[in-house]
Amino acid sequence: MSEQPNLGDCLRNLRRQHGWTLQDVSHLTGVAVSTLSKVENDQMSLTYDKLLQICGGLGIHVTELLSGDSKQPAARTRRSVTSKSTTLRQLTRNYDYYYLATDLVRKRMVPILADARARTLEQFGPLTSHAGEEFLIVLKGEIEVHTEQYAPVRLKAGESVYIDSTMGHAYLSVGEGDAEMLCVCSGDEPDMEQTLIGLNEEEKVGT
Repeated sequence: MSEQPNLGDCLRNLRRQHGWTLQDVSHLTGVAVSTLSKVENDQMSLTYDKLLQICGGLGIHVTELLSGDSKQPAARTRRSVTSKSTTLRQLTRNYDYYYLATDLVRKRMVPILADARARTLEQFGPLTSHAGEEFLIVLKGEIEVHTEQYAPVRLKAGESVYIDSTMGHAYLSVGEGDAEMLCVCSGDEPDMEQTLIGLNEEEKVGT
């Protein structure tokens, strides 16, 4: 009978499988790097509550962490229902953002409801760009899409656009009232949601 891997080995295998550093795991879970290091080196055990905290932060089930199988991770079964508790609002000069499903970490997609506030490029300022790709569909009103490489295009409710986010872009509201849109961003960054939030902090109202 093969020996059951201990918790330290399981944590190290999972971390290496996903390319996480101890700092990455600490950031995602709120558990100190020193504690994680001691666990991996069999110098400390974890309470069940702390184990659940780590698994919750990494978006995995306890059985995936304890399986010790780095080649065949358990299938993820995550779900997030939109509510006030899972939505983060961020008001900036150009957009009124509502980040959805914020209770899920390390998402490959970042869904955002947004109202376009700017109406001219002069009001908007420099085009924005970031890593990844994004899909946008207009829910209400009308927007004008500006990009570095293409002529502006207008989109009405029900119409959409897909772009490489590394290309400078801006969404302007051109109908009556602020346009409402749903934007889904994707990328390879381990915590893209926080990257986008940090980027948009630079565009806060009043800056």
